[in-house]
Amino acid sequence: MPQIFRIGAYTVYFWSNEGAPLEPIHVHIAEGRASANGTKVWITRSGKTVLSNNNARIPIRILRGIMRMIEANSAEIIEEWIKQFGEITYFC
Repeated sequence: MPQIFRIGAYTVYFWSNEGAPLEPIHVHIAEGRASANGTKVWITRSGKTVLSNNNARIPIRILRGIMRMIEANSAEIIEEWIKQFGEITYFC
């Protein structure tokens, strides 16, 4: 799983197999190593985040901070998504 960055104990990453057709741009978050059960966060066209699910059960206070970091780095994350998957669509 391509790791984008780490925030403390949490890893923000893309899942390598995002399906066909490719899902809209999003990241997964897990404590420690990448996991199929990670929390999923959509990135909107404006660079904001929308929580899809919190499967990793990250405490909401920590999750809000991570989502702010994703928003602050959304341009770089979008670039990495395009490098990884070759195309992009947005949730909204």
